[in-house]
Amino acid sequence: MVWKAFLTPRGGSFKVPRFPHLSAGELALTWIGHASFLLQFSNLNVIIDPNFANWLFLLKRLKRPGLRARDLPPIDLVLLTHAHFDHFHKPSIRKLPPSPKIAVLPWGCGSLARSLGFERVVELQWWESFGHDDWKVTLVPAKHWGARTLRDAHRGWGGFLIEHQGRRVYHAGDSAYFEGFREIGERLRPEIALLPIGAYYPDSFRHVHMGPDEAVLAFKDLRAHWLVPMHYGTFKLSFEEMDEPERWLRETVDEQRMMRYLRILEEGVPEKF
Repeated sequence: MVWKAFLTPRGGSFKVPRFPHLSAGELALTWIGHASFLLQFSNLNVIIDPNFANWLFLLKRLKRPGLRARDLPPIDLVLLTHAHFDHFHKPSIRKLPPSPKIAVLPWGCGSLARSLGFERVVELQWWESFGHDDWKVTLVPAKHWGARTLRDAHRGWGGFLIEHQGRRVYHAGDSAYFEGFREIGERLRPEIALLPIGAYYPDSFRHVHMGPDEAVLAFKDLRAHWLVPMHYGTFKLSFEEMDEPERWLRETVDEQRMMRYLRILEEGVPEKF
């Protein structure tokens, strides 16, 4: 898997984003690639799991980020779903524009963020929330794990529900399919669900990741309005072909007559919701 990725030319291209003007109650999403998103409101910029790396140790990035870190707007809030290197990438965090920043992370991960320039680092347990001004973030369960190395099993993991100006956006982080999606839907009623669809083959990988078929099930459990896929097409973390997750997702959604709920984003292109 690593050798094939090494031999594959890197694709994709950087874009100079045209961020939209937003009024209160409007939001824009920009998929940077993998699990990285920029979420913008009229008065709040949030980045989730920022990763601009071309390499993760021996693992080659096969599609360039949709935008460069230097083209980001000032960031108010950084959300980090767990300590794995493809989600919590310290060099990428250090590239974020200098601005007052709050980092919100699962329990046990705060020590990893202390030297990264944040003014405040907040750790949460599942179902705990942190709010500032008029926004609120809640850490919700996921079926995954959080250790960064072999000896730090004390670190947590999860997804985030961001609430601001009457909008609710859910980022699942890394997760296999589990019954917890139904509880998240019942308790927090997300409007937009950012769900992973890659790194599912062979089937043993489904203990910690979802395929497109399971992402659709999770979306139904969440009772959200929009399904936005992520965690595919960037790093080769498993053995399915790089373009297979998106193809299979489109096929599944079409068969179930759910295309009106699907929003597949192009890396680096902001879209209003």
